[in-house]
Amino acid sequence: MNQEKSTQLLAPTEHFSVLLSSTPRGARLARLLAREWMRTAEMPHRITGAAEHLVAELAANAATHGRLPGRDFRLVLRTQGEALRIEVTDTRGDDLPRHHPAAPDAESGRGLLLVEALADRWGVRTGPVPRKTVWAELDLPNL
Repeated sequence: MNQEKSTQLLAPTEHFSVLLSSTPRGARLARLLAREWMRTAEMPHRITGAAEHLVAELAANAATHGRLPGRDFRLVLRTQGEALRIEVTDTRGDDLPRHHPAAPDAESGRGLLLVEALADRWGVRTGPVPRKTVWAELDLPNL
């Protein structure tokens, strides 16, 4: 008996959410999944490039600073009005992001500067305890 294989393409949604391990591998996977979701949603290249960097930074921060053994972080992407909103939620609500002056030769410490430079808006929301969500928004162009 000859059976035909069919592939069903799913239409892009306005919302994407995934729970990932709080590890460097989970942070890399967050960036790759975000890129694929934005490609499928046909986001403009300028938005995709900036959003990929934002996801990478926020996910790396969650895996590094928001990590508790056995706890994951959540990545959420959604179009909200005329903006793309990126949210990364971890279980370290007691450790809010803050600027630390980085030494000129330091290999880290500039993440929030990158977030500020790329995002049109960003912030932190706490709760319910013990969680915090760091979010960033990119304005979508009028088409």
